Amino acid sequence: MVIYFYKANQDYVCFYNFSPHREYLQGHSWITSEHFYQAQKFVGSPDEGLMSVIRQAATPEEAAAIGRNPQYRIRRDWNHVKQGVMYEAVKDKFQRHRSIRDILLGTNDERLIEDSPVDYYWGCGANGSGHNHLGRILMAVRGELRQRSAPTLTFATPLPLALD
Repeated sequence: MVIYFYKANQDYVCFYNFSPHREYLQGHSWITSEHFYQAQKFVGSPDEGLMSVIRQAATPEEAAAIGRNPQYRIRRDWNHVKQGVMYEAVKDKFQRHRSIRDILLGTNDERLIEDSPVDYYWGCGANGSGHNHLGRILMAVRGELRQRSAPTLTFATPLPLALD
């Protein structure tokens, strides 16, 4: 089975980057993962000062508008690091907030697909031919969280060694 998510899907709205789940990354508080992601476009760029403007944006839509504005100069390595930045944001969000971590873990091994009709990079696009990188990152984080939450056996006293 496949789970499709996007901003209109209330059951899985927490998978969307605009969901209101505060994050604490790189020494700062971020209102949403979208705020963090958009600000990272400007690390070390001539427009690095926009990072604090984006961090203080009132809404994720406002943060995205600033980060997507072509008049600003983004970092040169952005296309090489943006998946890592998104991974960092998604991982922090689901580690930090138990309620949404439980939702993510509750998807078991289902494929997660961002059902964005306009985004062919992070989502599946209008015809399903998109890369779905956000869905892939969510599934990777889910696997890590599952491993971390797996019970481990511990013994109060050491077991005796068998002597043959």
